[in-house]
Amino acid sequence: MKLKMPPVIVLIVFGFFMFLLSEVLPVGYFDFFGRKYLMYTLLILAMVVGLIALVQFLTTKTTVDPSIPSKASKLVVNGIYQYSRNPMYLAMLLILLAWGIWLGNAFNVLLAAGFVTYMNKFQIEPEEQALHEIFGKAYHQYCILVRRWF
Repeated sequence: MKLKMPPVIVLIVFGFFMFLLSEVLPVGYFDFFGRKYLMYTLLILAMVVGLIALVQFLTTKTTVDPSIPSKASKLVVNGIYQYSRNPMYLAMLLILLAWGIWLGNAFNVLLAAGFVTYMNKFQIEPEEQALHEIFGKAYHQYCILVRRWF
């Protein structure tokens, strides 16, 4: 599978564009009571989800490198993976949403949606195709039972 950019770089690029948008767009600013609490809650949730997902991969002794899904030695379907097929990417989305709340521009939601679209098309779909080839019917059944994001 040939990736355009590693997922962490995609996260940083979208975060940078969110910053630019909040700096140059003269409309869309928002503020509300509890905004910082919501931001911190999303960040904590992102860290918990991301760490649980990472620990599950490491304890299962399968690869966490998304650029080489052919190195996957075991299909992880328990724990947090019962609720999301991509909790690491979900954690990245939560980070972007927290960043958007910190920046305070409502239009950053559009960039977060762009992140989801990009990840689906250029990261998740190729990964899923490779996992279908490796794990066959077991992965197909898993896809039927568990949603892609949440």
